Amino acid sequence: MSFFARDKGVKPGASAAERSHKAEANTQSALGLPNELPENWKAIALDRMREQVEESKALQVYMDACMHCGACTDKCHYYLGTSDPKNMPVARQDLYRKVYQRHFTLAGRLVPWLIGAKDLDEDMLEDWFTYFHQCSQCRRCAVYCPAGIDTAEFTMAGRDILNRLGQGQKYTNEIVVKANELGNNLGLPRPALLDTLAGLEEEILETTGQPVRLPIDEPGAELLLVTPSADFFAEPHVDGLIGYAKVLHQAGIPWTLSSEASEAANFALFTGDTPHREALTERIVRVAQELGVRRLVFGECGHAWRVAHNYLGAQPEVLRFLDPAYPRPEHIVEVTHGLLRAGALRLDSSANDDKRVTFHDSCNIARASRLGDTPGGQFSVPRDVIRAACANFFEMQANTTKEVTFCCGAGGGLLTDELMGLRVAGAQPRMAAFEAVAQSQGVTHIAAMCAICKTQLSAMMPKFGFDMSQVVSVHQLVGDAVVFDRHI
Repeated sequence: MSFFARDKGVKPGASAAERSHKAEANTQSALGLPNELPENWKAIALDRMREQVEESKALQVYMDACMHCGACTDKCHYYLGTSDPKNMPVARQDLYRKVYQRHFTLAGRLVPWLIGAKDLDEDMLEDWFTYFHQCSQCRRCAVYCPAGIDTAEFTMAGRDILNRLGQGQKYTNEIVVKANELGNNLGLPRPALLDTLAGLEEEILETTGQPVRLPIDEPGAELLLVTPSADFFAEPHVDGLIGYAKVLHQAGIPWTLSSEASEAANFALFTGDTPHREALTERIVRVAQELGVRRLVFGECGHAWRVAHNYLGAQPEVLRFLDPAYPRPEHIVEVTHGLLRAGALRLDSSANDDKRVTFHDSCNIARASRLGDTPGGQFSVPRDVIRAACANFFEMQANTTKEVTFCCGAGGGLLTDELMGLRVAGAQPRMAAFEAVAQSQGVTHIAAMCAICKTQLSAMMPKFGFDMSQVVSVHQLVGDAVVFDRHI
């Protein structure tokens, strides 16, 4: 247990028995999945496991390469927070590996006790459901693994099989259903979006005197902005949305939101459900083509950016309609960074002189994708933007930033109330790093550019003796610092 957890009264291990709620029957049915354990569940599971290993050579390599050296053990924030040995990354991998060995290797079939192979029985299935939902898929363990083994691949594979057995997670699956039906994770209808955007336009006009618009469903715009639905309602997300609008207004870029594709986040990524992940992405592409835009930009969301960058961005044939100058999806922070470098946007950092800011690197940007056209852009681009908007920027300790960043503690589909104890435990390393820089440098705020991170950090701050208002969006800082010198 860290000194930080002890001083704050946070009890490690308290979350070890916490479990996600299982998806209800109507949710599973809406996704075309069974709603209870089929009679032939074991055959279904093993058939899918065989397919997964055939489809992903990485899984086979990872299972063969693991030396059980323990290098990953103390790198997982959930293990550090809970002290539960089953939350060691190698132990979570073994939940999948030992079943595969038992059913698909000669040694596992003949002498399972010799290699530690295990049957896929209902007890193992319960462990799968518990511990594959105590992994945020942050990939920090992979950075430290000598063989580069990515535990997130096992987590997603296990969740995929659980879904096919009628054992899906309530939180993630309900969100995927809402996104399928209404285009966003919160289930917001078009009238609610219109009212919200109109209210924000009035607020911006009152505070700045600028006629900044938040357009929606406008054909012929240059740029389609697809942002997390949290940006429409919740703090500090909505301040980030206001920041996007101010930047695009000042740069004179015609843009639009879409009521049909009003969600950047893609929770099917967390379930390992490729068809639904692709369907949600295809919805965005279709809407962009129908609106006739030439640029596709994603708002502040880490895993949304991973889907856009690693999956959609890898399909140039699908994105032929985009402007050749912007042939792939962009992150909004890239857009702002490019405008600053081109001199098309001015920021007055004194607007944020009341803040001393540090930055939380979001896992899916730091380790699973990148920003910009040069290696390391996922680290330099947001920091350049923050420094332009705020004169008082300070790094956390080097061993908690950039590619070794600690997860916020609620990614990977774990941002749900029934896992609050796990979320608190998983947040301990990040909160300890924030407290350290607050004490040494007088830092008052932590900036993030991921919707899940901002939601989780806002909820965690009060539990560790801070205030939720100390969490800010990167574009909240930018929006407050924009210098208006033109009207459109």
